Amino acid sequence: MKKVFLIFLASIYSCSESINYEYVIKDENFRAKVLKTNPGNYIELENGFTYYEEANLESNLGTVVLVHGFSVPSYILETTFNSIENKGFRVIMMDLFGRGFSDNPDLPQTDELRANQVIELLDKRNIKDASLVGLSNGGRIISKIAYLKPEIVNELFYIASSGFYEYPDINERDVTLSEINDLIKSYPEMAKGQKNDFFNPGQYPDWIDKYQELQKHKGFARALISTTKNLVTLDYVHNKIDSLNIPVYAFWGEFDTVVIYDEFKDRLNRVLPNRTEFFISNSGHLPHMENQDEFESIFFKYLNSN
Repeated sequence: MKKVFLIFLASIYSCSESINYEYVIKDENFRAKVLKTNPGNYIELENGFTYYEEANLESNLGTVVLVHGFSVPSYILETTFNSIENKGFRVIMMDLFGRGFSDNPDLPQTDELRANQVIELLDKRNIKDASLVGLSNGGRIISKIAYLKPEIVNELFYIASSGFYEYPDINERDVTLSEINDLIKSYPEMAKGQKNDFFNPGQYPDWIDKYQELQKHKGFARALISTTKNLVTLDYVHNKIDSLNIPVYAFWGEFDTVVIYDEFKDRLNRVLPNRTEFFISNSGHLPHMENQDEFESIFFKYLNSN
């Protein structure tokens, strides 16, 4: 398994710090508090309530859907959301199940679960087609959406996507209470490790504090462990995407130490040979944030250009 998904497991026994975690239950009272201090809305989908933010509903320029990664929810895409909104496109982003303000359903955290969450949300919001942007593990989700519902996909934008690694088949995907408790023990070091996403973490002094708020949500550990256990190789998905001639754009941080391009570039060249890709300077795993100007100058050049 690759470090992008298992980095949090490395320090399971290394931390003795005692903090109250996983005590916030995402119930009706929780959702009411969220709506008082945040600009988004809730919608009830088949597998639970989903928090989302949306802008420019009446735009005729097209729609962009932003899908976040492994553990940090939609606020990680806030800068891109704001820029897309300012350009006049309709734009929507949501917290995937198990993350942020959305529910933590006790279900296997498969790519299908979260891809169908996005698909159902778009259907409920009467969005017929869109350009999809997937960050890190969100790259897996937009790939799966394109596989399941290619007719709704105009183009795919991958940012530091972790969807091109190979994973072994495993038989046991259930999450045990012992695994959950062990991961919670590692929460302090896990939060500190989030700074590794950046080439220059000093520019984001509140990043760890924001992550610790996520660790207060009951079900967070189970969701992350289940996600890791349900990772599968997506070559068949990407082969189909390539065969459908869906425009694909890939962005990589020049100094990304989380998703290591050289570890999967040969596979990527096989499964998506027709992609267009860019390496963003002075950035790590989050190039859309660390070098926003360079990233967006390219992104908006290609958005809806086909």
